[in-house]
Amino acid sequence: MPKVLIIGAGYLGHRFQEAMEDVLLTDKIIDTVRDVEDLLREYHPEAVLNCAGTTGVPNVDWCESHPVETYKGNTVLPLLLAEACQKHGIHLTHLGSGCVFYGTSPEEAGWREEDHANPSATYSRSKYAADLVLTTLPNVAIARLRMPIDSRPGARNLIDKLANYPKIIDVENSVTVVDDLIDVVRQLIEKRGEGIFHVVNPGTMRHKDLMTLYKELVDPDHTCEWITEDDLVRQGLAVKRRSNNIMQSHRLEEIGIHMRPINEALCDTMIKYAEAKRGNK
Repeated sequence: MPKVLIIGAGYLGHRFQEAMEDVLLTDKIIDTVRDVEDLLREYHPEAVLNCAGTTGVPNVDWCESHPVETYKGNTVLPLLLAEACQKHGIHLTHLGSGCVFYGTSPEEAGWREEDHANPSATYSRSKYAADLVLTTLPNVAIARLRMPIDSRPGARNLIDKLANYPKIIDVENSVTVVDDLIDVVRQLIEKRGEGIFHVVNPGTMRHKDLMTLYKELVDPDHTCEWITEDDLVRQGLAVKRRSNNIMQSHRLEEIGIHMRPINEALCDTMIKYAEAKRGNK
């Protein structure tokens, strides 16, 4: 495994640091290419993994009223990293987002890596803007993930998010199990993958599927109200409609990287999540 410098000491940055060997994690503020080059000279990495980004607090609606900050974090920063890595011949893996797609894809099987996206919200637009530039560069992999589901409880975990919502929309989506994401990114770095990769577990999941497992394995007393996508905005629970989509993941298969089917991965993850919750009590 190459020596990896992880940019961004947030939720996923720390998860990668804990799971991967020979990695360095930095939370340094980056404003210029020189800032990146200073890090490269200090740590001498063979690869860079960008886990930094701006998602907004308490959620992506924040990005609608803070577009400049959003584009600086999600568009400008990845380009600064890419410019420095290109100059020094260092492979860059960037965590992108499958939320650049909205609704039904042109193909029944789902959105492909080469499809043009149709982002609507400021967050989605900022992520896609970076993709458009990064895909023109060699030695860069873009790993697009969707709504991370983790075996560890946490505020960014989709399980915790849905469990804490009194009202939930029931939609079908492609999703990413974090344990599998870590394994895929490790292989992308080792193989020096290039271009866009949809890092989603094969198959789809409905929110009701997740909450049914949660009620069965974690909290039998859990209750919520199920509402429609239109209700989400109409009731003032969101500023804009959320991205809901199904994605294909052919390019991982083409380079010999495989992910567990979502049904298998989801059950395994919820069992581990339940054990972690019991351990925290």
